[in-house]
Amino acid sequence: MEIRNDQAAKEKLVSLIKDTKIAMLTTRHANGAMHSRPMGTVEAEFDGHLWFFTDNDAEMVEDLQKIPDVAVTYADEHKQNYVSVTGQAEILHDRDKVKQLWSEILRTWFPKGPDDPRIALLKINVHRAEYWDAPSSTMLHAYGYVKALTTGERPQHAGENVGVSF
Repeated sequence: MEIRNDQAAKEKLVSLIKDTKIAMLTTRHANGAMHSRPMGTVEAEFDGHLWFFTDNDAEMVEDLQKIPDVAVTYADEHKQNYVSVTGQAEILHDRDKVKQLWSEILRTWFPKGPDDPRIALLKINVHRAEYWDAPSSTMLHAYGYVKALTTGERPQHAGENVGVSF
């Protein structure tokens, strides 16, 4: 796998994340057990951080205050795009930032709106990411299958796998 930190790799990463709205956020409990849950990524300019809204009383908030290391994964099986992000989480109670990032769809979880005192922001400081961008064409997959079946080898252009460091 190629490791890059150039702007083009970061822009590619952002485009893959923006196309996938729901991520799986993995945290670690104090007892060492890992726990994953679906989270909606807030659409904001990517500056090395991912943003999520959460309930301040959620169990993960307590977990993150003890062990801030997280993994965030995105998968778009239809386009064959996959992203894995690792970093450290911060829990913020910044009302101005909440209002800046607020989207009306969030009212489903926070009926009182952006002034809801239960709202906490989860800011992920991204350390490293990796993406897999595979061809999604049915014909390319069929070709790959036939090649594997007849030759016992993988297709040479199965897609791009790039690590991105921050």
